[in-house]
Amino acid sequence: MTIDPTKAIHTWSLFRTLGSFAAPGTMPALEGRTDGVADPVALLDLPALLASHGFASAQICHFSLPSTDRGYLDDLRGSFSDAGVALECFLVDHGDLADPAEGEHWRAWIDDWIGVAEQLGAPKVRVSAGDQPSAPETIARSAASLRALAAGHDGIRVLVENWQGLLLDADSTLELLDRCEGAIGFLADFGNWTGQHKYADLARVAPLAEACQAKAGFGEDGSIDVEDYRACLRLMADAGYAGPLSIVVDPQRPDVWERLDEAHALIREEAGAA
Repeated sequence: MTIDPTKAIHTWSLFRTLGSFAAPGTMPALEGRTDGVADPVALLDLPALLASHGFASAQICHFSLPSTDRGYLDDLRGSFSDAGVALECFLVDHGDLADPAEGEHWRAWIDDWIGVAEQLGAPKVRVSAGDQPSAPETIARSAASLRALAAGHDGIRVLVENWQGLLLDADSTLELLDRCEGAIGFLADFGNWTGQHKYADLARVAPLAEACQAKAGFGEDGSIDVEDYRACLRLMADAGYAGPLSIVVDPQRPDVWERLDEAHALIREEAGAA
């Protein structure tokens, strides 16, 4: 299968460039960070900046939005359109649908953010399946909430990711998706699983991927782990994935744009070799 050479980004890579900003009440673990650059980029200006670096597709995080007012969302949607950058997926990075006490609260909270994604015109929204230990009851609780969310938003594709406590391996991921019976899609991320079972687990779930975060790992010398990155790219190609590969690199790196270009060069090489 052919790898898509589109230059695509997960804008977590630019968290520092955006001033290490997290809107109040959206992501407690990130609020109050002060390690951004001296002259941060406003989110409304980000699409034009991405276009100037050759990016044609982006995923953005919910906590990056300083406002969810309709006028602001219209302006942000227009900024992406004017720059010619596709907003491929909107990422809701908080919430725990599998929590036995707070799951209903989180479902309502996530439901509101899916509405924001719809207003932005994103075709896909990725949410967390949950951060509880994986067990039949927690997977069932998450699946019921995910199906309810999808049923309430038939104009956008709701995805989950191999990420956080509920989906620590291929078995739990596949069980959840099976319980959702096609109502929920899947986003694969190179960096969420590590260790000796990483490639085997990714190979099992990759055929289900409708979006992908191509996260680059780094060696002790600060360079991209090329062997690992190529292995993950080839795994996705072998699985038949043909969508954008949204690059993720450590946002704290001072050479973030160079590392993004390095990762994209590897994607282009694999695309040419496929």
